[in-house]
Amino acid sequence: MTDSQPRHNHHSHHAHMVTDYRRRFFVSLALTVPVLILAPMIQGFLGLKDTLAFAGDAYVQWGLASLIFVYGGWPFLKGMGNELRKKNPGMMTLIALAVSVAYAYSSAVVFGLAGKVFFWELATLIDVMLLGHWIEMKSVMGASHALESLVQLMPSEAHRVTAGGGTEDVPVRELKAGDKVVVKPGEKVPIDGEITEGRTSLNEAMLTGESQPVEKAEGDEAIGGAINGEAAITLEVKKTGDETYLSQVIEMVRTAQETRSKTQDIANRAAFWLTLIALGTGGGTLIVWLMLGAAFDFSLERMVTVMVITCPHALGLAVPLVVAVSTAKSAAAGLLIRDRSAFERARDVNAILFDKTGTLTEGRFGVSDVLPLGDQNESELLKLAASLESQSEHPIAQGIVEGANERKIEFSAPKSFKAIPGKGAQAIVDGRNIKVVSPGYLKENDLSVDSNKVREVAEQGKTVVYVLVEDQVVGAIGLVDIIRPESREALRRLKQMGIHTMMITGDAETVAQWVAAELDLDEYFAEVLPDRKADKVKEIQQRGLVVAMTGDGVNDAPALAQADVGIAIGAGTDVAIESADVVLVRSDPRDVTAIMALARATYRKMVQNLLWATGYNVIAIPLAAGVLYKVGIVLSPAVGAALMALSTVIVAINARFLGVEKRSTTGAESQ
Repeated sequence: MTDSQPRHNHHSHHAHMVTDYRRRFFVSLALTVPVLILAPMIQGFLGLKDTLAFAGDAYVQWGLASLIFVYGGWPFLKGMGNELRKKNPGMMTLIALAVSVAYAYSSAVVFGLAGKVFFWELATLIDVMLLGHWIEMKSVMGASHALESLVQLMPSEAHRVTAGGGTEDVPVRELKAGDKVVVKPGEKVPIDGEITEGRTSLNEAMLTGESQPVEKAEGDEAIGGAINGEAAITLEVKKTGDETYLSQVIEMVRTAQETRSKTQDIANRAAFWLTLIALGTGGGTLIVWLMLGAAFDFSLERMVTVMVITCPHALGLAVPLVVAVSTAKSAAAGLLIRDRSAFERARDVNAILFDKTGTLTEGRFGVSDVLPLGDQNESELLKLAASLESQSEHPIAQGIVEGANERKIEFSAPKSFKAIPGKGAQAIVDGRNIKVVSPGYLKENDLSVDSNKVREVAEQGKTVVYVLVEDQVVGAIGLVDIIRPESREALRRLKQMGIHTMMITGDAETVAQWVAAELDLDEYFAEVLPDRKADKVKEIQQRGLVVAMTGDGVNDAPALAQADVGIAIGAGTDVAIESADVVLVRSDPRDVTAIMALARATYRKMVQNLLWATGYNVIAIPLAAGVLYKVGIVLSPAVGAALMALSTVIVAINARFLGVEKRSTTGAESQ
């Protein structure tokens, strides 16, 4: 697996900023202590004015405040320059203006201007702002930690099999398709490949979110990063570099986190207008207080406080943090978001269209009915059929054998097995000539079955085969595409969410009707060819419904692209599905429910953050401007900075509480 230089630089940049803000905060905090001690207001409050005051103390305080202003305030001054060059003033402009005005005015007072200095407010303001930015950067780093930790899943070396049959340790980046590697018990699988030797269990929890170890044997795929269980295995490298599952997941999640969303655009526009409001309100506050006859230093302090408290710091953080948290957490749960805007639309989905085969069903035949027509009971009839079909690779034959195994019916191997092309198979089982054949075989050989039960099973759209003993029909077996046990829970939960559930399939009307009845679907569409599925999605959209399409991502590609939200389910290790907006690693319909719930929860978090980041200004700005000054309530610049920083912290914490819905056998839960 390779890691790009831009990716490394992006991570290093954030880490550097965290370190830089932390260092500036502690240095500024240390310099603030003597500034506070020398502040006349603080000395008067403590009753130590005569004790602590000395000649030239104002110049000492100015020198210390200058260091804080230049060193501690530099990130904000630099940020203001960047914003003004882009003609997009924002939070950095507000902070820089506030501290610059405070510093310039206080300096002028020290050197002769009549008035009052508030260096201690300036110092504490910068301290609080640095602390807020430090916490913000740590939160951003923490939100993307789950993504960055994916990179750490991959081991750096692999045991490559040599031409002589031994092994050599080589860097994973040197592996190429076709190489064979040995993975010992407890080690991580170094790269995507196919197991060629051995049987074990692999823990893929960090990759797919599946908590239970998965049994793997020869011919099965192994995902790089999975943890090997109890036995050594040999696998052949199939994918390298950016083709590997983990590389695709990392790139998909990174792209989703960097995709600008509509909600984020709203937040950015709000931040811009809030900046203009802050400048206008701050200037207006200064003018109004001066017109009312207030002292210039008091009027200026009101202006500075208004500008600080209106700072859209939390607003700029409100949406990006939720985006980072939701995409990282969903990826860890096997829910891969490829398109942020489509994911946001998922909250408005009120109709979901499932492809039947491989999505709601397992895409394999299973025994649903065993119908004896002679002396045999159900177990004996299924035993005869399973014994014969154990030599066949046909999907119906495999379904019969699996049905016997599920019922713990033991059967012996047949003799003289022979296929009947297009009609079934025959063999000798326990000394008798046994056939398992289609209805067409009965018709060709003038054999008839008069059974209401068989007709009822056939009318349900199930596949019916007949069991013959010595050319006499002794029973019938009904088979059907097995409905996933998880489908019922998923559809029940979707209905609770108020979503209209529908199914689309190319199967016959009778088959679709039976599946729809079993799953209590609201609506279904049968006998729809793959190239017509997209048209059906359009028809549903024309009803005014917001449609999510769920399919396997291959023959459903046009429909996935047409839908408002395209969800590819059961993608396994093949996550690069260009037509889908969301890719679900597991073949579990409950993950569709999880995505819908996550989309709604993500939007709620965004709205909560936006409301908090802007709503507190309704109360804070008037207080900062001094509307309650006559009753003794007034906010200083430092208190204003503290409130602004507090809103940032609350926004960051709120985003971290976003949870991904857990799957359970009893119902969907939210963590």
